[in-house]
Amino acid sequence: MKWTIISVIVTLILFSCDNQEKPKVIYPKNANDETEELKKDSTLIEIADIPIHIDSTNYLIHPIGEYKMYGSRNTSYFGSSNFGSGSFSIATYNRYEITGNLHNLKFQKLNSEKLTQLTNKNIRIQSVTFLRNIFNNTGKQILIYRILDKDTNRDNKLDDKDIKTLYSSNINGTNLTKLTSDFQELIDWEVLDIKNRLYFRSVEDTNKNGKFDKKDKVHYQYVDFNKNKLKVSKYQPL
Repeated sequence: MKWTIISVIVTLILFSCDNQEKPKVIYPKNANDETEELKKDSTLIEIADIPIHIDSTNYLIHPIGEYKMYGSRNTSYFGSSNFGSGSFSIATYNRYEITGNLHNLKFQKLNSEKLTQLTNKNIRIQSVTFLRNIFNNTGKQILIYRILDKDTNRDNKLDDKDIKTLYSSNINGTNLTKLTSDFQELIDWEVLDIKNRLYFRSVEDTNKNGKFDKKDKVHYQYVDFNKNKLKVSKYQPL
């Protein structure tokens, strides 16, 4: 009986430790020890979705993802890392937003067969949004991305356990620019059409415990699309 009770206690302790929230960031030991870029998984097979055309633009956007083969060599089949096995869908498009678990995008001008890729880095693109009202107001064709760009918890995977970041680019994928600062987690973003600005909030792990909580600092920032040059500006509403 005594050993049974001890076994139960040990099991509960191990279960509790395993279910503790793990750090979202493991910081480099020194300034020169940067978070390494993950190499692409050689077991995954790259696949593209049907291209998407956003009305009033001159480009097709090709969502690129990867599928993993399951089973033995003779009985293998494809399974989407995003939508489950048996589906070849990579992304969904609705109201000027592309969502999915994308590894890249390729862009094609309507009068050309040439394709150019967004990046050569190993990233995960969770969403891409065309700023339609900014285009209506200013003529600028801007894409906004929610991206996982670093293995911040150093578990050799890019997933929701890593820091989410905010990027922007032109409609053809050029001028891809990171808007959030390194090691700051994107909270949310929104466009205020009346000012032609994109406002966003991010949180900084100021106590460096690897987690984001109420003890950390929230940053308030915006991008003014009335300006010719892309610039992130800070503001203090509090």
